[in-house]
Amino acid sequence: MKLPRRQLFHLAAGAAALPAVSRFAWAQTYPSRPVRLVVGAPAGGGFDIVARLMGQWLSERLGQPFVIENRPGAASNIATEAVVRAPADGYTLLLLTAANAINTTMYEKLSFNLSRDIAPVASITRVPDVIVANLSVPSRTVPEFIAYAKANPSKLTTASGGVGTPLACARSNHRDALGRAAGHPDRG
Repeated sequence: MKLPRRQLFHLAAGAAALPAVSRFAWAQTYPSRPVRLVVGAPAGGGFDIVARLMGQWLSERLGQPFVIENRPGAASNIATEAVVRAPADGYTLLLLTAANAINTTMYEKLSFNLSRDIAPVASITRVPDVIVANLSVPSRTVPEFIAYAKANPSKLTTASGGVGTPLACARSNHRDALGRAAGHPDRG
């Protein structure tokens, strides 16, 4: 490969400047103090466990504590608002879930704009939705389960993380197929 003299000069100048640039970048270490990781779900649940495992991993690698702060309520809007109101310095992070995206369509008067006020940093999980039933339920496939639910609407109960969660939305979409109302008997 033959480089023109001008390109070779630019490459050499860039290579010579690289050590000086890296010294400036080295002076800006992050984090230099504890980081808050806010979770919009109660302690002990799946999102909390992910946050605590990730916080521990980041603390070990970056040398600063990552403090997990659970702010459940309003389908994670309380946690999101707390992060939006915090200084935009990278020391208050939000464990964002699908519920946050769903909330932008469910709530008309949010005090924040998710796509404008929150900057994505990393994708850390992918969570599938599954249907599970007690072994006493005589169905082994989804069509069998739907048939059983239609025939026995008062014998089954369902649960989710609450209104606005992906599972609650999926259940709401399928309530007609199941022939029953999509209520929320649970909290958290």
